Formats: sequence, structure tokens, C-alpha cells
Amino acid sequence: MDEPLVEATPAALALLAEIVADHGPVMFHQSGGCCDGSSPMCYAQGDFRLGERDVKLGEIGGMPFYISASQYEVWKNTRLIIDAIPGRGGMFSLDNGREMRFLTRSEICQI
Repeated sequence: MDEPLVEATPAALALLAEIVADHGPVMFHQSGGCCDGSSPMCYAQGDFRLGERDVKLGEIGGMPFYISASQYEVWKNTRLIIDAIPGRGGMFSLDNGREMRFLTRSEICQI
């Protein structure tokens, strides 16, 4: 069985549930940019335009999680573990109003 390429911690799933309760269905996009782009960004579904080369890694909490094609090439053998920690999220990412943000952790997949 293949290992999932993206998963979430219980803390991330709890934060996600709060955001979905406030904003409805969401999606995530992980780019390789600096600053805000290096954290997983959470958008209301339909508020972020995917590129035709973006790759869907899977879902967390039933919500789709995408990554840029260029970043996928770098991280294709890496499992992304989405966590939630105290702090302010990126200015373009949805939040729950209580200063929690998503954070990407990673580990190498077994090949």
C-alpha cells in the first residue's frame, strides 16, 4: 500500500474543523515560495485559482490539498505532515480568529 503524501495532526484537523464551520469547504495549496508561500495556505473552495500543473497530493479532513508542480518535483518523495501551532497565519490564508496557524512538517517516504 502506498503511503499518503499528505496527512494532518489532530491539532491541524481540529483547526480545520473550526475553519470549515466558519467558512464552509476549503482547500489547501502549498507552494515553494518564501514568507507566506512557504506555509500551507487555506482558502475557501473557489477562492484560489489552481494552475493547470498543480498537483493534488490528497486530502486532509476531507479537504483537497494541492502543491505547485515545481515543488512537487522537489518533494515527491516526502510526506507532508500538516500541523497547527500558535501564531498568526499568512495574510491570504483563512484562519479561525484565535491566532493558530497551519505549519508543514515533512519526512522522507520509504521508497
